[in-house]
Formats: sequence, structure tokens, C-alpha cells
Amino acid sequence: MAADLLFYTNPMSRGQIARWMLEEVGQPYEQVVLSYGGEMKSPEYLAINPMGKVPAIVHAGQVVTECAAICAYLADAFPEAGLLPDPEHRGAYFRWLFFAAGPLEAAIIDRALHVQVPPEMERSAGYGTYERTIDTLEQAVTGKDYIAGNRFSAADVYVGAHIDWGLTMGTIPSRPAFEAYVAKLRTRPAYRRQKEIDHALIEASQQQPHG
Repeated sequence: MAADLLFYTNPMSRGQIARWMLEEVGQPYEQVVLSYGGEMKSPEYLAINPMGKVPAIVHAGQVVTECAAICAYLADAFPEAGLLPDPEHRGAYFRWLFFAAGPLEAAIIDRALHVQVPPEMERSAGYGTYERTIDTLEQAVTGKDYIAGNRFSAADVYVGAHIDWGLTMGTIPSRPAFEAYVAKLRTRPAYRRQKEIDHALIEASQQQPHG
């Protein structure tokens, strides 16, 4: 019987974030690995995501794209996984989930592309400056095991994935608060399963002949 949860991804993409969330949820899912270019831009996949990018999930006929939305949706769709914070911490949960999806990602991408925002245009840029954004992120995780309350949630998957990747690739500076926050997340079994699965897919793709 086919899984009720279909996952479109590429191991060298933000699909790694969505897979981590799927592994945390613990529900069976069927993966469809798409190559860049042809498969992601095929009419069949564009009918699912007109942006022609991954990840995307289809659950019970509902299509969800964008990593932050996928994390939030899965936490809500499978409450038994315990990835929603208690009601009194929902404000921080949504705040930091979408801070990472908005200002943080924009600031990091602009910096990587060498986009210089003039001081008079900081309000238009939304995130202000890269430095202010990183300082705000640091404040959000300083002295905390989890970003929204006293237990792990979907916001930790999304925010944690950004920090984890940023520290690895050098797009986020190494600071004690970031290192301490991510160190605990890296011990999670679901995080380790995600890395094993995607690294195996990357290795297999690199061994395939290219003609």
C-alpha cells in the first residue's frame, strides 16, 4: 500500500530540512528524488510546485511547499509526534520559525551573493543588516536548549537546520551560543537518520556515470 505522505526532494537541497522533520514525525513516507533541471522543471512536477524546486510534500491530497511551511504543517498534522510547543510558547514558535524563513534566509543569501544594501535602504531590505540579523538570532538561542519553551519543536528543526548549515558552510559565524544550541540537536536520532539517508543518496549520485 502506498504511503499517504509523498516527499519530493533532492539530497543537495533544502529537502534535507524537510526530511529531518519527516524523520522526527516518524510517519511512513515515499520519497521521489528529482534531478535539477529536467525533472524539477517537468510538467508533472510543475503541476505540484510551479516554482520547479524542492522540497514539496503531498499529504492526503494537500500540497505543501517551502520548508518552514512543511515543518509547521507536519507538526500540526501529526500532533502525536509532540513537535508543537505548549500554547504559552506558540508565540515564540511562530516568531522564530518565520524569522528564519524571512529575515535570516534573506540576509544570508544577500551576503553570499555579495549584495550590498545601502544604509538608507535598510528598511526596504526588511532584515536591516546581516549583522543585526545574526545578533538577533544569537539572542534567540542564548542559554536555551530549545527556541520555543522547554521542549523540542518543529521550530528547532527549521532554525536549527539553518544554524547547522551556516556553521558548516561559514555563512553564519561561529559563536558559543550557536555551537551549544546545535550540538544538542545533532545528537537527535532523526537528525542522524536524515544525514545518513541524504549522504547515501549524494554518494550514489556521484558514482553514477555522466554522459
